[in-house]
This record gives sequence, structure tokens and C-alpha cells, in this order.
Amino acid sequence: MTTDLLIALFTLVALEVILGIDNIIFISILSDKLPPDQRKKLRQTGIALAMIMRLGLLTVISYIMKLQYTLFTVNEIDISGKDLILISGGLFLMYKSTKEIYLKTENKEEEEPTVKSSKASFRDLLIQILVLDIVFSIDSIVTAVGMVENIWIMYAAVVISVLIMLLASGAISKFIHDHPSFKVLALCFLIVIGISLMAEGLDVHIPKSYIYFSMAFAFLVDVIQMKTAKPKKK
Repeated sequence: MTTDLLIALFTLVALEVILGIDNIIFISILSDKLPPDQRKKLRQTGIALAMIMRLGLLTVISYIMKLQYTLFTVNEIDISGKDLILISGGLFLMYKSTKEIYLKTENKEEEEPTVKSSKASFRDLLIQILVLDIVFSIDSIVTAVGMVENIWIMYAAVVISVLIMLLASGAISKFIHDHPSFKVLALCFLIVIGISLMAEGLDVHIPKSYIYFSMAFAFLVDVIQMKTAKPKKK
């Protein structure tokens, strides 16, 4: 493998991992609704589906690229199939995140999920993860095609990035579960991602560096607050 291909592979893997953080956070928050013995299974299944989705989309890449063709125009804004998917995904992500914040902050009694309801919950949560997998996968594949022409590099980047996500998902999920304030912060992140997906669908391009910098800054502030806050002595 030449140096250029290695650089392209490394760049794509880094991009896939960065874009996959949103997916991991969403999956981690949803998995927290299940009994402890079901959470790992949901995370692994959700991330594995993301990999299968992306590899499958790469095999029909010519069709995916057709999604960028204009379907209709609204107020001089060209709307394509990809735009409709991004707008729908953004709305879904905003709705789910807002609902989770409401349940987290307004519900006085938050009961642990029961084994009886775990089977139905697992199925419903997996469907929600699948919906977001489709949105993030299409966005990721279209971005990758714009960077690299070698499809085997794309395949390798998807597999490597998903393996990294699988390794990191457990730690991220545990961290969010152990620190409720970070769970609310993570949900706010997802609302911002939902807004950016909608904006992208409406041809308003928000630089991703702005979004991820603001996320990193908010996360750093929360970490500092957590470290400096001392429990009151009794």
C-alpha cells in the first residue's frame, strides 16, 4: 500500500470515528433504558448494524450518489433525496433528544427497566437506532466519496472505525450512565447535531469544526465543574 493510500485510509478512519461519536452517544443513551444485562447487546448490535449499513451502501454507491440530484425546489432551495433524509433524521434526533431531556429532568421517579418489558424495549430501541444509522451512514458515505475514489479504502475505513467504536462504546456508555449531568449535556449535543443535519438538508452549511469545538468546550467546562465541586461535609 502506497503512502498516499495510507494517508487516505488514516484520514477516512479519523473522519468516520468523529462522525460516529454522535451515533455512539445516541446508542449509549438509548441502551441505558434497558436492564444492565441487555445494554451491551444493544450497543454492539446497533454499531454492527451501522457497519453493515455502510458496507451495504458502498456496494450501491452509484445509487447513493443519485440522491444528490434535485427533486424539487422550495424558495430557491434545491431539495434532493439526501436533503430529505438529513432533514427527517435531524427532526427525529431533535425530537428524541428533547423528549429524553424532558423525561430526565421532569420525571421525579425514574424506574429501572424491568425484564418483562426488555424484549419489546430492545426491539423498539433497535428500530430507533436503525433509523439514525441510515441517516449517519448516508452522510458518512457521501462525505467519504468526496475524499477518496478507491472503494476498498472506504471498506477498510468503515471496518476499522466500527471496531474502534465498539471498543469505545462501553466506556462512553458507562461514563454517561455514571454522570447524569453529562447525559443531559450529551442530549444537548444531539440536539445541535439534529439542527446541523436539518441545516445541511436546507443547504445551510455549518462548519463541523464549530460544532465539535463548542461540544468539546462544554464538555471541558462540565469536567472542571465535576472536579472542583466537593461534597458537603456532614
